[in-house]
Amino acid sequence: MGLIHIDLFTTLDGVAQAPGGPSEDPEGGFTFGGWQAPLIDEVVGEQIDAGMEGMDALLLGRRTYDIFAGYWPHADGDIARLFNRLPKYVASRRTPALEWAGSTLLGPDVAAAVSELRDRHANIHVIGSLDFVQTLFAERLFDRLTLWVYPILLGSGKKVFARGVVPTNLRLIEPVVASPKGAVLQRYALAEGTPGVGDMSAVD
Repeated sequence: MGLIHIDLFTTLDGVAQAPGGPSEDPEGGFTFGGWQAPLIDEVVGEQIDAGMEGMDALLLGRRTYDIFAGYWPHADGDIARLFNRLPKYVASRRTPALEWAGSTLLGPDVAAAVSELRDRHANIHVIGSLDFVQTLFAERLFDRLTLWVYPILLGSGKKVFARGVVPTNLRLIEPVVASPKGAVLQRYALAEGTPGVGDMSAVD
């Protein structure tokens, strides 16, 4: 059965809106679009490339799909070639035109659609897609969470865990990686059960 990977870039205060560019998502008057760019370094680039190994499908929310479809078909390089040849699956409550080659609209039953994708593919990656990701978090419809945390505070903008989540255990599956400019990579697997509690007075 295939894995659903969620890949997100966030600030220390949890803002994940428009990391890639000024015009990516200005909704709500967000003025910090492109905040990730000054913090990219060689280690970040290497780890992003490594995270794409084995990727065989993209699963995107409609807004992120529109951004990607407007950029990647006209771009060059390894990432562009990968994204352009992969099948793309789009989650949307509407019926948007999907003109990027290899794109398919998911059905209205997200859980059933994710199950079907797991039967077809080994490593399905959800990149960005903040609104859609909230549904995946709430329904525990993911297997891996890759979180890049950058050393800035923005104070406003769409958040990684904007709508809250169900209590969930995660397991760190690789050593944490820190880049020279202070970005920290954490890769987690979804774990069984819910978070436990304890009494700190019992700790020596």
